[in-house]
Amino acid sequence: MKKSKVLFFLLLIGLFISFGILYSSSAEQKASEADQSLVPDYRLDGCTVIIVGKDASVDGSVMTTHTCDCGICDWTWRYVPAADHEPGSTRKIYHIDQFRSWPPRVGLKWDRIKDDFTGLEIPQVPHTHAYLHGAFGYMNDQQVAIGESTIGCRRKMRNPTPTAKFDITMLTLIAMERASTAREAIKIMGTLAEKHGYGHTDSGEMLAVADPNEVWIFEIMPVGPLWTPESGKPGAVWCAQRVPDDHVSVCPNESRIGEIDLDNPDYFMASPNVVSFAVEQGFYDPNSGEPFNWKKAYSPTEASAASSKGARVRLWRFFDLVAPSKKFSPETPNMELPFSIKPDKKLSVYDVMQMTRDKCQGTPFDPARGLQGGPFANPNRLPYGFKLEGKSYNTPRVIGVNRAEYVTVTQCRGWLPNPVGGLVWLALGAQDTSCFMPFYIGVNRIPHSFEIGDHWEFNRQAARWAFDYVDFHTQVVYSYAIEDVRQAQERWEKSAVERTPLIDQFASELYKKDPQLASDFLTDYCLGNAQRVVEAWWELGDFLLVKYNHLWVYDVKNRKRSSLKYPDWWLNLLVEYNHLTPQPQKKD
Repeated sequence: MKKSKVLFFLLLIGLFISFGILYSSSAEQKASEADQSLVPDYRLDGCTVIIVGKDASVDGSVMTTHTCDCGICDWTWRYVPAADHEPGSTRKIYHIDQFRSWPPRVGLKWDRIKDDFTGLEIPQVPHTHAYLHGAFGYMNDQQVAIGESTIGCRRKMRNPTPTAKFDITMLTLIAMERASTAREAIKIMGTLAEKHGYGHTDSGEMLAVADPNEVWIFEIMPVGPLWTPESGKPGAVWCAQRVPDDHVSVCPNESRIGEIDLDNPDYFMASPNVVSFAVEQGFYDPNSGEPFNWKKAYSPTEASAASSKGARVRLWRFFDLVAPSKKFSPETPNMELPFSIKPDKKLSVYDVMQMTRDKCQGTPFDPARGLQGGPFANPNRLPYGFKLEGKSYNTPRVIGVNRAEYVTVTQCRGWLPNPVGGLVWLALGAQDTSCFMPFYIGVNRIPHSFEIGDHWEFNRQAARWAFDYVDFHTQVVYSYAIEDVRQAQERWEKSAVERTPLIDQFASELYKKDPQLASDFLTDYCLGNAQRVVEAWWELGDFLLVKYNHLWVYDVKNRKRSSLKYPDWWLNLLVEYNHLTPQPQKKD
């Protein structure tokens, strides 16, 4: 009898413990989900997208950018020609992990994607457009352009299962192949994601989708791991808002769409479950009296530039750059900053290029200030913050970081024929030490050196390594070497921008006579310019190695050597920290 009671109580205690563990686990999971919703993971911030409407640009072009801020991803590019397809043919869909890469000896990313066939084939369209792509599709021959930024979503929305057939890369490639306008691209991507599921390796994503007339912010998110096509429900939730033509906007890894008005289709589009899914999941209470707000429901971020110690500074910084007259405060929560704004002055493509390099210079969030930048004011140190004695510290996460695979600036220009009007400006590697090179969408190939390369194997045949070569030599004595780099950018980059109207004119005249002649001319021009820039950057890297060798300054022309000048504030700290004492003064 006593043994039975003991067993009973042991069983009872075991049940209480199990219940406690389950309850605790459930509570921790809910708390974790809440934290995931409200507290951004600063370490994982990826890409910045800048958006310029046609009436906000100097020349009337619609612009988007993409800083592909990964640091370990594939950086190669491809040109995909237009194609005609037989009736009844299909298009295979692949899972494409935007972060995964392979050693060159086993094949680069775009050689290996067919290894991950989803099992889905969709009906092929009669004609697919030509386009340029890197990690994502960037522009097609109809001047439909895209820029990407990861924005995340609530944890319970994620769908890492293979049931979700589409990820963001695959969606952009299909949009490039099939869309003739930005609106059409959004509808194609949204419809496919609803029908076949979205997610797999991606969570919430934002795309700036542009054409020569307008630009939209398109945001898409998964609907959880339990979704199946048989459910009859959409396999994604998405929303799109048009940026006014005279406005500019930005996406710095944060959801940007707030309240929506689906009765105004000229400015809003969305999936049919845009509100109902939020209600079902408990993200929005329609009886609250509050209007539905997309970002608050699906990807809220409670932070400001100031409260995050600069980790969330990009949104405020962008508005501070383009509309300083508004005097936005860095204390303003990012969720309260506007969707878009009319800039104080219209922006040129060169302005936008420089904006992609911005490091919050002259603000309290400048990462080069003081001890962090060191004696040579290097803004690229501690890009992810750091931990010390069990405590975590944030450092400013600026627009121009030193982990970009490449940076794009796209221009859609409606007053020119499509092959001439579409321009992708491409800078390989980190913005501050790279150089933007033009690629008209009318080209019929790209340099082979842009199609190869890998982070883990140095290769002088890969164009990207020329820019990394310069970057490496710049980091050591940044404040000195960056001036040499800027002179090279002035020579090669600014001159290309200034040359563009002449190239436009000549190519347009050729196009009227023979489109193929125009394509050949644009290809020769773009590939020739790219080759000269890559060669110039290899030479620049050699120059920096010699000039700043052993932390001296070698004057090659005069064959003289001089010492580097260290700032007084740093020398004072050195004296204090190392307990240095001055030399005795000589007596007269």
